[in-house]
Amino acid sequence: MKLKVCGMKYQDNMTQVAALQPDYLGFIFYDKSVRFFDGVIPELSGNIKKVGVFVDAAIDEIIEKVIAYNLQVVQLHGNESPTFCKVLGAKLTSVAHPIEIIKVFSIKDEFNFEILKPYEAVCQYYLFDTKGELPGGNGYTFNWEMLKNYSSTKPYFLSGGIGLNELDKVKSFLQNDGSNYCHAIDLNSRFEIDAGLKDIELIKEFKNNLFS
Repeated sequence: MKLKVCGMKYQDNMTQVAALQPDYLGFIFYDKSVRFFDGVIPELSGNIKKVGVFVDAAIDEIIEKVIAYNLQVVQLHGNESPTFCKVLGAKLTSVAHPIEIIKVFSIKDEFNFEILKPYEAVCQYYLFDTKGELPGGNGYTFNWEMLKNYSSTKPYFLSGGIGLNELDKVKSFLQNDGSNYCHAIDLNSRFEIDAGLKDIELIKEFKNNLFS
């Protein structure tokens, strides 16, 4: 099981979080987000993948950020179509290193997994988040029981309102069939002192208990 910490904003805080060795650090390039990032990313361990989060951004803008920040992963959190993902993936092949694409789908009370089929060939991962007023960072979970109906074999990230209080729920979920293709747990707003400023001790406690 991998761990992703998303919504990073402050350089010193990034260094502290990176010292905990998460597998992914996420940076939000969406200017309407309170976690919008336009700063400097410190040098990170090669074991940590940098994820750029975009919401209905133009392909040229995404490629510009990939190059500027040496991103390894692009997370699409808007209404990007399968065609958009395909074109983006083709253009990203011109970048010096391989780029993975995560396509986000937001869930509230129900979800039709048939929606995923056109995306199967154009992204490497899915991410399931809670549908709310904002595209991410809403601070509450969706009904994970729905993932028992997951019909794909593509690995996915579990996101949406996961905090320290959900640790037992996460552990229980990982024992069920719905988690067979769960690739990573995504942490964000429930581990913050302020928007974009992560609580190191909370993340450390969650990680130590999750993998114990």
